[in-house]
Parts: sequence; C-alpha cells; structure tokens
Amino acid sequence: MWDAGAEADRWRRQAANDLAFARVALRERFYAQACFIAQQASEKAVKSVAYGLGERAVLGHSLVTLVSRYADRAPDLADLRELAGILDQYYVPTRYPNGLAGGVPFEAFGESQAAAAVDAAGRFVRLAGRHAESRG
Repeated sequence: MWDAGAEADRWRRQAANDLAFARVALRERFYAQACFIAQQASEKAVKSVAYGLGERAVLGHSLVTLVSRYADRAPDLADLRELAGILDQYYVPTRYPNGLAGGVPFEAFGESQAAAAVDAAGRFVRLAGRHAESRG
C-alpha cells in the first residue's frame, strides 16, 4: 500500500542530508559543487512536498517547473519561485565545462554564489520540514 507521508519523508531526509553536504562543500571551498548540491537539495525538498500532497511520481529537475506545478496546493512554495530560478541555473553549468561559455565550473563559481545557493536550499528544506510537521 502506498504511503505518501513515508515517501515524502524519504525525500525530505535526503534533501536535508544533501544540504549538509552542500555546507561542507562551501566550507571546503568547492563552490561549484556547493551550488549544484544546493540545487539538488532544493529539488528533493520540493519533491518531498509533492509526495506529501499525494503525488505518486514526481518527475523533472527544474525547480521553477516543480514550484509552479505545486504552488496552488502548497502556496508557500510560491514565495520561493525567484530562488528556484536562481538555483535552476546551477543544474548543468556547475558540473560540465561545456555548460559554460568559457572556462571550467570550479573556476567560474565563487563563494558568494555558493553561500547564497546554500542559504536558498536551507529555505527549501525548512519548507519541506514544515510540511512534514503539518502532516504529522
């Protein structure tokens, strides 16, 4: 039997773990990686919310798309739409040299970008936690 709450919790817990890793990457000056993992943590947090709403399959990687898809049933997601757009920019270019006009990711992303991405991811993970508490 499908347990939407349990599935939501699995995604929320992984989002929190990814956020912890992004903080390590930031502290250790792996800025491109911190940006990417922040995007991943945020994506998993939104998917946690979606599973908590009863979704059985949540596909896609764009935070903007995911936020838009579920904001009508989880209105607090709409507050994070701008951050979603910023974090979406870290999905490919932070990992692949051909995702940038020139240079390589580890040289292109800096501390302030990584710190802002990790802070944004924290907001997404906290939102997923609040949704979990409201179900519990």
